[in-house]
Amino acid sequence: MEIKVKDIIEICNGKLVSGDENIDCNNFSKDTRTIEKDDVYVGIKGENFDGNTLYKEALEKGAKACILQGIEVDENVINEYSDRAIIMVDDTIKAIQKVASYKRDLYNIPVIAITGSVGKTSTKDIIASVVSRQYKTLKTQGNLNNHIGVPLTILGLKDHEAMVVEMGMNNLGEISVLSKIAKPNIAVITNVGTSHIGNLGSRENILKAKLEILDGLKDDGVLIINNDNDMLNGWYNKHLNNVKVVTYGIENPSDYMASDIILEENGSKFSVNIEGNAEEMYVPVGGQHFVYNALSAIAVAKEIGIPDNKIKEGIEKFELTKSRMELIKLENDVTIINDCYNANYDSMKAAIEYLAKTTANRKIAILGDMLELGEFSNDLHQKVGEEVAKNKIDVLITVGEMGRVISNTASNFGIESYQLNSNVEAVDKVKEIIKSGDIVLVKASNGMKFKEIVEGLK
Repeated sequence: MEIKVKDIIEICNGKLVSGDENIDCNNFSKDTRTIEKDDVYVGIKGENFDGNTLYKEALEKGAKACILQGIEVDENVINEYSDRAIIMVDDTIKAIQKVASYKRDLYNIPVIAITGSVGKTSTKDIIASVVSRQYKTLKTQGNLNNHIGVPLTILGLKDHEAMVVEMGMNNLGEISVLSKIAKPNIAVITNVGTSHIGNLGSRENILKAKLEILDGLKDDGVLIINNDNDMLNGWYNKHLNNVKVVTYGIENPSDYMASDIILEENGSKFSVNIEGNAEEMYVPVGGQHFVYNALSAIAVAKEIGIPDNKIKEGIEKFELTKSRMELIKLENDVTIINDCYNANYDSMKAAIEYLAKTTANRKIAILGDMLELGEFSNDLHQKVGEEVAKNKIDVLITVGEMGRVISNTASNFGIESYQLNSNVEAVDKVKEIIKSGDIVLVKASNGMKFKEIVEGLK
């Protein structure tokens, strides 16, 4: 199932500037810092830099081909690297999307696509862990879930027998594009919350955006949804689509339901009825939201014929992508919950509830701004402050303009709060007040760079 240079030229209506059109194109990279020998380099033009200008560096590092747009290639480079292929296209992003769509069509394998306001990456991780017990599985690395990351993931297909791909969005229309490229057999929607509500204007529009995952779903495909989410439950109860829908939940009657749930700091136990048999499951990460993630994995697994013993093993042994509910043990019996990759109201609420249920000496939360909330920002940050108070968090430390809103709200309910001006100040404050047996939650949108706080506390 090799793709050659000549295939790329044909698919993208490209032009071969130099090199052999019969070169095989197996691995694709958009980053000259990590590119490896025999990769195909894709020049991406961003807002602040133009990756197309780095083609010579890519060739120097061993790239066998380059896909470029909008530049003149130096004749000296062409002569020096005459054994490499240089392809010129009108738009490199659209080019890799077309090539990825073409490559997807070469594979008759289960493709599982995942979207949602919260929990996409952790759901992808647990589903991939289960699916990989039965099939050689390719999954989205990190959070490469956008119009560039999804095609690059698909282009990584080799001898895989299944693929689990995460899909993110900022606006309407974006998931539709990704779904039509990936053409999933199974689509999973984890929930519809408030993430990107500043761009989309309402939760109804967020629901509409998430449901675009159906646009590329195979005709005999299956949609799997969290039936406890109010927006998805409302849609499910009145939807008129012909698509097969499978549900999972804890509260509302669903196809896969967790019962007898025991929530612990480092994991959760629950029972689930699978085809008439009660199965006991263990998730190795704390928090009720990971019970939901496990239920989605069970639903996916049963659709593609994975036996119960492998489902159980995949759930028990799954590992989270770093910076998502990652527990870090420090000296003096202090624990950090590193959840600093991203944040919106729903994930903030879930993380605070998890923190509250721990048996630590004191529960400390370091929270920062949730971005891209637009006119809803103030209200949603107030609601986070209310959650801090409701869950009786012992100490709150905040950074950021909207962090101040969280802090002020929590303070009004009597929570010990500190509003600080920088991540460095936050680290200093924690070191000043920390005691043996404490647990510290670190969470904010990625743009707040709270990873600096985690590193500062290690």
